[in-house]
Formats: sequence, C-alpha cells, structure tokens
Amino acid sequence: MIDEEISNLTVIDALIRQKRPFAVYRIPGEKLPRLLTQAEEEIRLIYDLQELNGQKGFVIAPFRVSEMCPVILIQSDGWGQSLSLDDDTEEEYEASLQIQEQEIFQTSYTKEYAGCFQAFINALRDGTFDKLVLSRHITMDKGADFSPSSVFRAACKRYIHSYIYLCYTPQTGIWLGSTPEIILSGEKDEWNTVALAGTQPLQDGKLPQVWDEKNRKEQDYVTAYIRSRLLSLGIHSTESGPYPAYAGALSHLKTDFHFSLRDNNGLGDLLKVLHPTPAVCGLPKEEAYRFILENEGYDRRYYSGFIGWLDPNGRTDLYVNLRCMHIEDERLTLYAGGGLLASSELNDEWLETEKKLQTMKRLITSTSIIANH
Repeated sequence: MIDEEISNLTVIDALIRQKRPFAVYRIPGEKLPRLLTQAEEEIRLIYDLQELNGQKGFVIAPFRVSEMCPVILIQSDGWGQSLSLDDDTEEEYEASLQIQEQEIFQTSYTKEYAGCFQAFINALRDGTFDKLVLSRHITMDKGADFSPSSVFRAACKRYIHSYIYLCYTPQTGIWLGSTPEIILSGEKDEWNTVALAGTQPLQDGKLPQVWDEKNRKEQDYVTAYIRSRLLSLGIHSTESGPYPAYAGALSHLKTDFHFSLRDNNGLGDLLKVLHPTPAVCGLPKEEAYRFILENEGYDRRYYSGFIGWLDPNGRTDLYVNLRCMHIEDERLTLYAGGGLLASSELNDEWLETEKKLQTMKRLITSTSIIANH
C-alpha cells in the first residue's frame, strides 16, 4: 500500500509516472474514493469469466476477452484506502458554468458512422435482431496540462449518481470512466442487477417523466432478457421499475432486480451469463455479439466491459464500463454508443452518441480551463 500519510489524489499522477498498477474508484452515494495498488507481478490475467468464481479483487473486464484484452484482476486483501476530495474552488465553479455555455455538438454524422448504421438498421428491419448497440470512438490530443487525477476528481464532483473510476495496469493502460449501470452488486443474500436502456437529456436538470415508445420498447427488451437469464440459473428475482434515473446530464430508464444466491462463490458463472448486457450488445445476445464484432469496424477493448470490486465473502460492486476514455501518452480516446431498434433514425442516434461523449469531454474541458486560469 501507499504511505499512510498520503491521503489525497495527487498520489495517482505519481503512480502513473512510476507505472505502478492501481485502481481508484468512487461508488455512488459515497463521499470518498478508495485507492488500491498492486505489485505488477501479482496481477492476475483471466481468459474466461468463470475463472472469477471464488476470486476477490478489482476486476477490469473487456467487451470481448482475448489474448490482447484479458480480464485483469488486481488482487488485494482490502477494498482500498480512502482518499480525500478537496472542496470546489470558485475557479472550478466558474469553469463548470463556462463549459455548459460552450458545449457544441457535431450535428453532421461521419461517413463511417452512417455506413455502420445502415448495416445495423438493415439487420434490424429484416427481423434478424430485436435490438443492436452501435458504438463509436473519437480521439483527441492530450494537452500538456492534462492530469488524470484532476479529471477523476472533477468526475467525482460532477457525476454524483455515477460510479467513477481511474485505473492503470501494463496490460490495459490508463482508463477513466463514469457509469450509472450496475452489472452485479450486493453481499451475503442480497444481490442486484439492473436493466438500463433508453436515453433522454435532463430537463432543466430534472428527470424526464414522459418517454416515447422507442425508449420504452428498448427498456422492455433488456428487462425481459435479464429476467430470463436469471431464471436460466434458477434465480427468482423481485423487480422494481422502470423509472427514470440520472446518468450525468442524461437520463435512462432503469429496472432493478433483487435476488439471493445459493452460492456466492459462483459469481463468475453469473457474470458470464449477464455479460455483455443488452444495454451494450443487443438481442438475441450471442448473434448480436458476433454481428457487432464483424460489423462495428473497431475493437471496443475495455469500453462496454465491466469494472469494479469483487468479493464473494464481502461486498461486490461491479459496473458496466459505459462513458469512458483510454488515456495514452499523446492522445485520449473517448467512447459512446446507443441502442438501435428497427424504428431508429440516423440523425437521432448520432446526436445521442454526441451527448454521451460530452460526459467525458466536459471533464477534460473543465480541468483544462482551471489549469490555464
């Protein structure tokens, strides 16, 4: 572990410079983030989610497990040391207001996105799939003043309803994200997962209460799928929802599933059944998964995988890795996607991904304004 007297986020940039594996994360509803570190030789690489059965540690799982993108397990006895978050300065408050006024969306879609959209929509309209998720990525130059710890701190302050993380291992590189979607959380005999689908902007900062048929249908597909997957393992759940839930400056429809497990040491089996969720893949799942790999045009890597703390004998908090960025030496790669149905329109879906990309862009812009103030 790091020295006890180091208690704030400045330690993170030092760990990155030293290329020391670590994960720092903030669970929704908690005030302080937790940091855990690991010797490089003690990181475990996993190539089948079932190998997570009985394991404990911080998990970084990709959309598709491969030699290049294994599941990473940062093995740690405890779930991390608490770090302090300083209060916002007046400069930071002003910067956040400035960004909201400056936000610009690229309203014209790219040729690449339009081509992918057409392939996806054709497969939906001919009845091959009920739902497909089309994602994309953009790259940005990394400014000289870019600080991962500052961006992580800004995310914790701005996105109080989301799970926030920043991690580094030699195998993954540096990833940072903010996500509202639980794939599995709980402890003892109380466990839950969620169905999350449909997207709308907040209305004057408040949750929208009226949702159109496309969004409700998308949510129904995801809910029915998760219900059937749990039943396939003999798990009977109670459901609450759907209801609108916060996700940064956006809102999604959400249904909660609560259940108990006969054996908490089989969490890897359950994760293998749930991942990838229809919120990042499609339905029917196996066919949609293969279609995405063949037609999306790039490797998602750890975007739309899952991430978080796993402990069958204690508390588990694992989240789908939605709004996120990969931080490299000279550039940043940001990811976002959207669920398509046969009724989806190209312009609407492009704009939805633009709004989702703003989740990370806002953080980059705000920390840059403050650094240059």
